[in-house]
Amino acid sequence: MDEKNGFEDLKIWQLSHGLTLQIYQLTRRFPDDERYGLTSQIRRSMSSVPANIVEGRGRATKKEYIQFLYIARGSLEETKYHLILAKDLQYITGATCDNLMDQCKEIGRMINGLINSLYRRGKKF
Repeated sequence: MDEKNGFEDLKIWQLSHGLTLQIYQLTRRFPDDERYGLTSQIRRSMSSVPANIVEGRGRATKKEYIQFLYIARGSLEETKYHLILAKDLQYITGATCDNLMDQCKEIGRMINGLINSLYRRGKKF
């Protein structure tokens, strides 16, 4: 893979990392009894998104990169469910949930776009 720019230069990584930081800040206010429940789950699912983008980018083949992007997309979907659950449990407001969901949707569009772009490149990586 071309290593001209590091993963930090990828807009998709920047946005998903930024959302991960927001999730960590937000979950600091969750009830203490959720520390090993929802707090841990939503942090792990969200942090998995940028981590899988980075790991996939570091792999040797396009096929592996795409596989890690699919994993990132799945983790993003899991995060969206956790946000709905947090809203329904009244740990976050509806407006906060909507804002975070909009960010998730944008990141999801970017993941899909990157996957499609990699497929269009054919065998060339």
